[in-house]
Amino acid sequence: MTSGSATGVLVLLNGPPGIGKSTLARLLVQDRPLALCLDIDLLWRSLGRWDEHLQQSGPLARDLAVAAARAHLTNGHSVVIPQFLGRLAFIERLEELAWEVDAPFSHIVLMDSKAAAVARFLARASAADASDQHREAAAMAGGEPGLVRFYDDLLAVLAARPDAVVIPSIDGDLDGTYLRLRQVLAGVL
Repeated sequence: MTSGSATGVLVLLNGPPGIGKSTLARLLVQDRPLALCLDIDLLWRSLGRWDEHLQQSGPLARDLAVAAARAHLTNGHSVVIPQFLGRLAFIERLEELAWEVDAPFSHIVLMDSKAAAVARFLARASAADASDQHREAAAMAGGEPGLVRFYDDLLAVLAARPDAVVIPSIDGDLDGTYLRLRQVLAGVL
């Protein structure tokens, strides 16, 4: 984590798909005036015909997110990015952005066991009230084998980034997970 001045705080909330990142990010910003929950997946899906141009739309959504985060941070507001990142490049890009604007950077990873994380996502995507976004994400992930690969990729990220703070995310214990998250961010966000 860097030391900030007149900028906000940049929090990357990482974790396997379906672990609760977006829900917790929205809770974090709810009581912080003008803090931004910057959901890159929503940006991605906001691009016209994104799904027909995956090679271009993913990087473009990340570029948009970095630009938005930069503007928000330099205007003195905090940014929480809930995003599964199983590769180092974008994590390092976000950390570099934080250094450039002199903002504190926190990389927090929500984790459950591999079996529980996969089961949570598959249950959410197949629920009768599942959103189109969750169903699309399940299809794009490649089902259970893809989710297992994602989890293993995340473990490799954790091995390469020992500064990341891991918080247990227990299915059905949103309040407990949120409390642990707030404790980690106390004094920072």
